[in-house]
Amino acid sequence: MINLSEKLGEMTFDGLITDIKPAPEVRGGVIRKLSAAATLKRGTILAKSSGTAGDGKLVVLGSTAKENETLTPDCILCDDIDVGTAADEKVAVYTAGCFDIGKVTVASAYNITEGDKDNLRMRGIVFKAAAAAN
Repeated sequence: MINLSEKLGEMTFDGLITDIKPAPEVRGGVIRKLSAAATLKRGTILAKSSGTAGDGKLVVLGSTAKENETLTPDCILCDDIDVGTAADEKVAVYTAGCFDIGKVTVASAYNITEGDKDNLRMRGIVFKAAAAAN
């Protein structure tokens, strides 16, 4: 007989998602390879490359744009990912949802601007602090 009450795994709440409206939407994306290998953490805000030098790939918000490239805040990384120097990485990203501004990350020495928040809001990503758990 099958044991239907067997524990299969465990989930811990990290507080990244703070509400069910707008509903979280997950899609695929491609992160551009890095100049030095690094692990990008869940909750990293990613910007999409566009412009005449743009390639449509994702980079960490706050990265330096190439000449004739525009980096626009676009989505949030779903899971930790190791990004190397040899190849781009396919990843799952949140393209909509309600997130805690204190749980997201960007490039070091960069601060999220109101313009960044507006660009993300136009794409369906909003920010709301998580309520304290009892």
